[in-house]
Amino acid sequence: MTTAQAQTGRTITSNIPARLDRLPWSRWHWTIVIGLGTVWILDGLEVTVVGNIAGRLSEPGSGLPITSGQVTGIAAALYVAGACLGALFWGRLTDKWGRKKLFMITLAVYLAATALTSVSFDTWWFLTFRFLTGFGIGGEYAAINSAIDELIPAQYRGRVDLMINGSFWLGAVGGSLLSILALNTDFFAANVGWRLTFALGAALALVILLVRRHVPESPRWLLIHGRDEEAERIVSSIEKRVEAETGEPLARPEGEITIHQRRSVSFVEIGRTVFSDYRRRAVLGFSLFIGQAFLYNAITFGFGAILTTFYDVPTGDTGYYFAVIAVGNFFGPLLLGKLFDTVGRKVMISSTYILSGLLLFGTAWLFDRGSLSAGTLTACWCAVLFFASAGASSAYLTVSEVFPMETRAMSIAFFYAIGTAAGGISGPLLFAELTGTGKVGDTVLAFQIGAALMCLAGLVAAALAVRAERRSLEDIATPLTAASEPGSASGSVASAATGSTGEGASGSGSRAATA
Repeated sequence: MTTAQAQTGRTITSNIPARLDRLPWSRWHWTIVIGLGTVWILDGLEVTVVGNIAGRLSEPGSGLPITSGQVTGIAAALYVAGACLGALFWGRLTDKWGRKKLFMITLAVYLAATALTSVSFDTWWFLTFRFLTGFGIGGEYAAINSAIDELIPAQYRGRVDLMINGSFWLGAVGGSLLSILALNTDFFAANVGWRLTFALGAALALVILLVRRHVPESPRWLLIHGRDEEAERIVSSIEKRVEAETGEPLARPEGEITIHQRRSVSFVEIGRTVFSDYRRRAVLGFSLFIGQAFLYNAITFGFGAILTTFYDVPTGDTGYYFAVIAVGNFFGPLLLGKLFDTVGRKVMISSTYILSGLLLFGTAWLFDRGSLSAGTLTACWCAVLFFASAGASSAYLTVSEVFPMETRAMSIAFFYAIGTAAGGISGPLLFAELTGTGKVGDTVLAFQIGAALMCLAGLVAAALAVRAERRSLEDIATPLTAASEPGSASGSVASAATGSTGEGASGSGSRAATA
């Protein structure tokens, strides 16, 4: 059934969400992880490469008349602006047009913009396509996180989401090492190496695009938008593949949901739902994104300057140190992710935020005393970011799963834009200034600001985080299109965010958890 053939205005009862949530882990789920999740590796590669090649681009013979300040300042700001605007623009369309259409379009935008960056011949060209690269990658956050959470079974959703968002740092490691190779003029000419790094990003995006062709549209999205026959075909096909792989019949699904199908939800209704009906969860989202943005900026802005100024590390060697802390960032979500599904969201989100903040306070104290070397400071940063990375990834998980289905992509986009803007605007204004003075006290203050905001976000999580582990998305937040009873013409069920945990009340149209 095509979009044009969608039959809206009907009220139907379905067990499709329950059937998806009761699936055991299978090779099919790995195809989803690979097809959708690997894009964050590209994002990490992009951000790291640009920072590391800034010096080379500004040198005579690079083939581009640009200064280092333009690369790290204007180009970086345009990438951030593009990501924020892209998230908001594509996020709205993801909720309206579907997950698959948008995660194909946004990756295609990224691919084209990155490829065109590699053939930059003038400053304006380079800056334009840095903006468009960010515009594409920003849309990926909304489309990908929505699709992943709606396709992955409830009992695995936390660890998978964290692992995928944490893979950004795997790209950062690759970007650090790739830039070292690409900038070595023994291998590549000064005007060739940096172009190859962008071309490689485009080539990897093309491979991912080809894999994504096999990722289906979210059956949950199809169900709500009047395409239930298509949703049924997709889920039945998945079930057959999983049964063939396991050689055993699947468990019987438990629970149904009654939906009053409609084509779209107004922007006003989305805003009222997120910021009025679920205002406690909105406060939680703001706190988590702002906290992680400031902690990361406290460390990463001036990262190279701290090493070169206080420890005489050669500029060309800072990439090795960054690769080390990027590894710490990657292993945090990888090793701690399962605990978010077993120990629980509230405990793990609050503890990773607070612990990373306390460790950064300790690092600031040791740095102030002069007790650290370049190596031990990097080790301290690794410890901080091991926990902070898991916490930061859980921020994306949180805003993806605690709001109703119809607002999911837009919610991710909005909070992502807030966090990214805080990092891209407040970060340079505050932290680069502090860490760039060469004064120990100013760098200590930068660390303490990031640590304090991270701890405050952890306390907010301890009070407001939702116990979403192993629960169906429909149980965590009742869809706006859920009918109050089978056959009802009601378009939605009221879902006020109440209770000390900030969890929305489930209407009678929602189904029981399928943990």
